[in-house]
Amino acid sequence: MWSCPKCGRVFSKINQRHTCGELPKTVAEYIAAQPEEIQPLLEQVRHAIRAALPGAEERISWRMPTYWQRHNIIHFAAAQKHIGLYPGDKAIEHFQEKLAGYKTSKGAIQFRYDKPLPLQLIAEIAQWCYDTGNHP
Repeated sequence: MWSCPKCGRVFSKINQRHTCGELPKTVAEYIAAQPEEIQPLLEQVRHAIRAALPGAEERISWRMPTYWQRHNIIHFAAAQKHIGLYPGDKAIEHFQEKLAGYKTSKGAIQFRYDKPLPLQLIAEIAQWCYDTGNHP
């Protein structure tokens, strides 16, 4: 068991990543709360999605940045070794060939911090989710 020295929360993993104190209310706050070295990567993902979905509202939903227009379109989040993109299972199926080099699960894609981000692909996935109505 490990206790965070800042907030006192107890976790089963040593140095478990978490948010101390109040949860972020905006995408900018979410990114600012992440480790400094990954903030630029999160900003790149944010910019790619915003460019693809200019009419979408940025929100925090499920404790992660979310793009919304009448419904959730797509989410992303920082993890310990990757950025998770959450477009839903239909998007994973549709982009299966383009995602061949990435770890995926039913509705998520992992983009490792130590590899270049496929920003054009991220934008394409976001646009597809919006256009088709397939969302997480």
